[in-house]
Amino acid sequence: MLGLDIIQKNAKRAVAVALRNRYRRRRLPEDLRDEVIPKNILMIGPTGVGKTEIARRLALLAHAPFIKVEATKFTEVGYVGRDVDSMVRDLLQIAIRMVEQEKLSEVRAKAEERAVDRIVDILQPLKTAKRKKQSGEDSEERAQALRQYFEQIFKRDANPSASRPNIILPEIGSPPEDNTQDEQVDEARIERVRTKLRKQIQDGHLDSQQIEVTLEESSPSSVQIFPMGQGMEEFGNDLQSMLGSVMPKKSKHKKVTIAEAKQMLADEEAQHLIDRDSVTKEAITRTEQMGIIFIDEIDKIAKAGRSGGGPDVSREGVQRDILPIIEGSTVNTKHGSVRTDHILFIAAGAFHVSKPSDLIPELQGRLPIRVELENLTEDDLKRILTEPRNALTRQYAALLLTEGITVEFTEDSITELARVSAEVNRSSENIGARRLHTVMERLLEEVSFQAPDVEETYIKVDAEYVRKRLDSIVKDEDLSKYIL
Repeated sequence: MLGLDIIQKNAKRAVAVALRNRYRRRRLPEDLRDEVIPKNILMIGPTGVGKTEIARRLALLAHAPFIKVEATKFTEVGYVGRDVDSMVRDLLQIAIRMVEQEKLSEVRAKAEERAVDRIVDILQPLKTAKRKKQSGEDSEERAQALRQYFEQIFKRDANPSASRPNIILPEIGSPPEDNTQDEQVDEARIERVRTKLRKQIQDGHLDSQQIEVTLEESSPSSVQIFPMGQGMEEFGNDLQSMLGSVMPKKSKHKKVTIAEAKQMLADEEAQHLIDRDSVTKEAITRTEQMGIIFIDEIDKIAKAGRSGGGPDVSREGVQRDILPIIEGSTVNTKHGSVRTDHILFIAAGAFHVSKPSDLIPELQGRLPIRVELENLTEDDLKRILTEPRNALTRQYAALLLTEGITVEFTEDSITELARVSAEVNRSSENIGARRLHTVMERLLEEVSFQAPDVEETYIKVDAEYVRKRLDSIVKDEDLSKYIL
């Protein structure tokens, strides 16, 4: 939504310096490294001015685990709701997914080779005499012969005049017939077929052919456990995830095309190739050393004037629970313990009713960097509509192009859209750049609805087009509050 190079330079600088200091800390001698604590940040500004976007984009650039939580979702210990430790557990899960994706990318080529080999085994299995003997098929033949032999014996005992059974049993331990040359010829022929099949599968010539594959199925167990030292939301962990390989995994048969089979089997093989323990260990390290937790709406748990009681009594309780997490503590998770000493915390709030000094003093001290974000001007909104790679004008044009409709936004239409958004923000609740979403949706609502049946394939959005569809709503202040 908000381009990093547009506005809020002070806030971006504070976050950038905080991230850079973490890089510098990792280069310090080990005896000094643990003594350098992160400089946590408190962002102060109205909604829609880019607080979350700044932290999220910079975390993406730093390739750091990042999570946004809302302070209002947490409750004091003893109340029903989420405990504050869950933000650390959720951050670890994000780090695990990040590391896992990296490891999967590293083994992807080898996994694809294995997937092709499995498909070749399905289309042309190795059926040599050697494999037949290893599989125990010769034992089954001997067992069948023994059954027939004893049936004849029983018949002879019942009828002495019957002839002696003429079944010849394979001798145990007797050397097999020398068919080595035939086996080698057969194996060579099968291998040639398999090599040709492998090449055709890799080149995609057989992608449309259907085959039946066997895939591992991870179904949640109906038995649930209650780990010690974890929050209520952790109680839902199933028995399969805890016992791991002790419980046998189910498999399912699925008929798919070879193109789909290559993807599915490669995903499954990649999962087998990565080391889960190393993934978890690396994820914990990244969480502790690089993790960023963005706590939004922290002003909602600040008690205005820090007095009074009633139903809001748990607000300061949540602050007290958050405090040890920010100060540095150890949080138990199902993957292991996570220290929060060097996790970077960025808190944000509008502070319309309360002010930063309404937070408990200990929490204020743990958020030493204060930055105020400015309200967006009309020029800022205009730049947001055009400059970012994911600008709204480009998004809507791309969406309608899927229906065969080309939408062109002229320069004066961008100026008019920014003017309308700024005016509505001034006359009603100021929601910053989020106003652009509601304005754009209202502007192109009719086109989006009629897109499948419209005959006109080119729409030029100019200033007149914008005024025609939005002016009546902007002038009616009461109506604009509900629509825009």
